[in-house]
Amino acid sequence: MAGNSTAAAPGGESLLFLTDEQLRNGIEAMFFAYRAFTADPDMILAAHDYGRAHHRAIHFINRQPGLTVSALLALLGVTKQSLNRVLRALVEDGLVEARVGRQDKRARHLYLTPAGQALERELSDAQRARMRAAYRAAGPQAVAGFRQVLEAIMDTDLRQTYQSVKGAPARSLSEREGQA
Repeated sequence: MAGNSTAAAPGGESLLFLTDEQLRNGIEAMFFAYRAFTADPDMILAAHDYGRAHHRAIHFINRQPGLTVSALLALLGVTKQSLNRVLRALVEDGLVEARVGRQDKRARHLYLTPAGQALERELSDAQRARMRAAYRAAGPQAVAGFRQVLEAIMDTDLRQTYQSVKGAPARSLSEREGQA
């Protein structure tokens, strides 16, 4: 029967009436998938004495060059003290450059240096390879379903933040500073 939301999934599970054990299996799968997803970057980061917070900062600075410190703080959802510790290390190690805003001198715009771009590329290449292999093995329907599940797990605010980052077009420095 088409459109029946109680139809069995490919694994034989009814999606409407999942048992606690089925949900536990999904939770455990996420734990182990996250462990695998972060394993390669963790090894790369360890060689630099960095952790996952450094990785997240590098990722989003690369994604949105010129991002302000306050915008990065909001994206990451960490304390100001925690972010300052991470950014201080990245700046001191020559991976991130903080530039004073042209219009608002209090704003600090963040950019990856060439060394920061190289580290970001190394970290992302490892994760992209793992995601690409998993997506190919699972197929397009599973990929779409996976994204739906991930978005459904997010709280409304996080989902909106994700949607804004995901759909954010690259902007010029003058455009970014005009909004600062």
